[in-house]
Amino acid sequence: MPALRTVITGTGCYIPEVIKSNKDFYVNHFYDENGQPIALPSNIIAEKFKNITGIEERRYAPGNMNNVDMAIAAATAAIADAGINKESIDQIILAHNFGNVIQHTIQTDTMPALASRVKHGLGIKNAQCIPYDIVFGCPGWLQGIIQADAFIKAGVAKTCLVIGAETLSRVIDIYDRDSMIFSDGAGACIVNAKETDEAVGILSYSVQSHALEELDYLYMGKSNFPHSDPRIRFIKMKGRKVYEYAMRYVSAAMKDCLDKSGVDIKTLKMIFLHQANEKMDEGIVKKLYELYGIHELPPCVMPMSIHTLGNSSVATIPTLLDWVRKGQIPDHHLQPGDTILFASVGAGMNINAICYKY
Repeated sequence: MPALRTVITGTGCYIPEVIKSNKDFYVNHFYDENGQPIALPSNIIAEKFKNITGIEERRYAPGNMNNVDMAIAAATAAIADAGINKESIDQIILAHNFGNVIQHTIQTDTMPALASRVKHGLGIKNAQCIPYDIVFGCPGWLQGIIQADAFIKAGVAKTCLVIGAETLSRVIDIYDRDSMIFSDGAGACIVNAKETDEAVGILSYSVQSHALEELDYLYMGKSNFPHSDPRIRFIKMKGRKVYEYAMRYVSAAMKDCLDKSGVDIKTLKMIFLHQANEKMDEGIVKKLYELYGIHELPPCVMPMSIHTLGNSSVATIPTLLDWVRKGQIPDHHLQPGDTILFASVGAGMNINAICYKY
């Protein structure tokens, strides 16, 4: 008997036009979390940052665009790529963490839901198209895909638009060196129900949450600058804690996902990891293979965009997928029948992974 499968039929992304290179941070004055000036010159701090994260430049949204605008652009591209009628969309699931943040302000705006505003912006008239937001840290877009799969398997939806969009540049503390990690962007995909005898689309997934001592590894806090207004909050990260958490748990969740799918890791074509930190991502993938007794990574298994796009939170994976699908990353190409693995980690702390047959 044919089974109901969830397949990705179209992707799109929006890459902001403003480029912020590491050299642009040479003029910054960085302070530590105790409000003390960091002794190293800012250019040295930026170069050390590049060696650790792999980030050379990142993208910021122009002043005349907000998060919803980027989401609409990515969604429009995904709808066109899928070749569907926008009125056929049953659900719009939009992952973000800070809503709309108008440039030069720090106040988030989440009402009405960003997904509702995207529906409005797309001009969708269908009252049965249900838009809603999801806040799940950086793994939000993947969690949106998991939710879409659940609704499709339950017979509630046939077509879903899943978007990840964020303007992190508008909630960063310029006195905090971690601010150099974050960027803006949007990625989207269309997922459809497909009845088929083939094992295609989403094969399995794994989700974990640790919210005890891990809860404040990523949080909103006051500026590192000692004379700043303590009432104003910015995104903050305990970098070492996040790194240790990711190295401890992410590869195990990825293995759990693979084991559930029955897929042999040797047949994996590619791994799409949240673009948070180049060395961290490399360590996670290396550890995953070691869990299967493999100590040498296959070539071209991990496409990356972090070097030029930075960490745009929920937007990194859908953007990376769109680039690979459309041949924009050298030596990385997908063909029908390829098996891939998605995985992400972020505030919560949350982890998720999806095994998918292309």
